[in-house]
Amino acid sequence: MRRKRYEHFFDVMRLIVSVIIAMIAGKLVSRLKLPSILGWLITGMIIGPHALNFLGDSVLNSTWFDTLESLLECVCGLMIGTELIWKDMKKAGSQILVTTITESLGTFLVVSAVFGVIFWFTGTPIYLAFMFGGIALATAPAPSLSVVNELKTDGPVTRTLIPMAALDDLVGALVFFLVIAFVSAHISAGSVPVGVILFLVFLPVLIGAFTGFIAGLILKHVHTQQSSLGVMLLMLLVSAAIGFVINGLLPTPVLNFMLIGMAYSTVFANMIPSEQLDGIMKVMNPVIGLSLIVVILNLGTPLDYHLIFGAGIYTAVYIISRAIGKYSGAYFGAATRLLAYISISTALFPDH
Repeated sequence: MRRKRYEHFFDVMRLIVSVIIAMIAGKLVSRLKLPSILGWLITGMIIGPHALNFLGDSVLNSTWFDTLESLLECVCGLMIGTELIWKDMKKAGSQILVTTITESLGTFLVVSAVFGVIFWFTGTPIYLAFMFGGIALATAPAPSLSVVNELKTDGPVTRTLIPMAALDDLVGALVFFLVIAFVSAHISAGSVPVGVILFLVFLPVLIGAFTGFIAGLILKHVHTQQSSLGVMLLMLLVSAAIGFVINGLLPTPVLNFMLIGMAYSTVFANMIPSEQLDGIMKVMNPVIGLSLIVVILNLGTPLDYHLIFGAGIYTAVYIISRAIGKYSGAYFGAATRLLAYISISTALFPDH
């Protein structure tokens, strides 16, 4: 028992030291006029189990770290949700939605088509191409949002990027799980019903929206910054706790805790005055920054550079086809919206 306590203590110390190293690496990288997140990712790869193994499987696969990681993902979701203010989004709401959908589906179609051709020539089952396409949709919002947070950017691009980062995560999860459902139905008799898949994808949003609504109602009657912060943190913990309980009841933990935090903060942020929200986020921003470092470290540690080099041509094809899909899909959505706007303007104001 005592030995196990020592092991837990050293694992926690390894995580703390890893965070400090990542912070230093981020500062060094930022001096090169590059985002700090690059330093965090590189740190994760170097100290992860596939390189120095300083932050090894004993930490990454532990229950306490998995719980901490999920909780910190909820905290990171605050950065997204508190920017999704409805009155500000109405100006470009449809444009964001259309571009997100075309960008996601464009990526899925291009990657699936490219690998479908490759697998057809190599005799590999074609359905695997659709799994590659579904995986390609995944775009973790934390990296792009950390850049926005670090550089403190503002303007039309930033105000479009943040909602797209949130919606892209939802669309990516939806398409991926639907692909998995259809593939499993093709290769086995014990497939998961599509309705269950849809429910699991949107369940984190429902959890966050429910707790966020309760938090918003309470925050309306709170008038001090300390009390507002306390209520927000308490209900955030309740949101995460509900996610942990539901994950424990599922055969495999699949809930996206960043979506829980995002939905939670979106709802209460639209229910309280902007001054009250600003006071909460002023205190939470340093906590969000620390949470981002841990989340990004966790993204970097599983990266095995041996597999990247070993995959050879497939790695290059995947990266290129995914980039083409993302760019062409976003371009198509934006161009379609622009042409529609020009057509409507011409019809309404033919003399201009």
